[in-house]
Amino acid sequence: MHATAEHKPVHLAVYDTLADWETGHATAQLARAGREIRTVGPTTAPVRSTGGLRIRPDLALPDVRPEDSALLILPGADLWDTGDDLAPFARTARSFLDAGVPVAAICGATAGLAREGLLDDRAHTSAVSFYLAATGYAGAGRYVEADAVTDRGLVTAGPTEPVAFAREILRLLGVYEGEVLDAWYRLFHDSDAAAYGVLEKAGAL
Repeated sequence: MHATAEHKPVHLAVYDTLADWETGHATAQLARAGREIRTVGPTTAPVRSTGGLRIRPDLALPDVRPEDSALLILPGADLWDTGDDLAPFARTARSFLDAGVPVAAICGATAGLAREGLLDDRAHTSAVSFYLAATGYAGAGRYVEADAVTDRGLVTAGPTEPVAFAREILRLLGVYEGEVLDAWYRLFHDSDAAAYGVLEKAGAL
């Protein structure tokens, strides 16, 4: 018997040069909401982030299956733009989306998905449009100037929007919605103290 999506873990991809700051809001809030976060590396050997954090992955990429996951999160990393080392993660994203399991990609990971053809027919965003255009992908006409975009199970965002990226993930997984989600975003993105009361009343802090 398969677990429901809300009881399946969220998988966070980890690899050398990953951008620490891009997924912290999302993973912290998911964990606070009771979601299990499992890290996925190219292998189970430790990786080191841009900030120098040493992370030992919980499992290797070949062992991740869409049916065992609620979401795959792909952070940015220098490696997305310096070779094909992370291409297997983009291919895994394709298998997730094909299976109806959502994927969230930020910064350099959006370029990896563009190269894989996953942005050709979905609305999406990234750092800037010409960054993705440099990949030679066919989806330039679907680029949206927005902090974050969700289309058919795929979340995309640029490197300066970790809070908006988290907002889309929290909405997609049904962790928060409506005024609570809006208050969470206003508190962490805009430092709006008035939002604190809404979150406290909802038990979302």
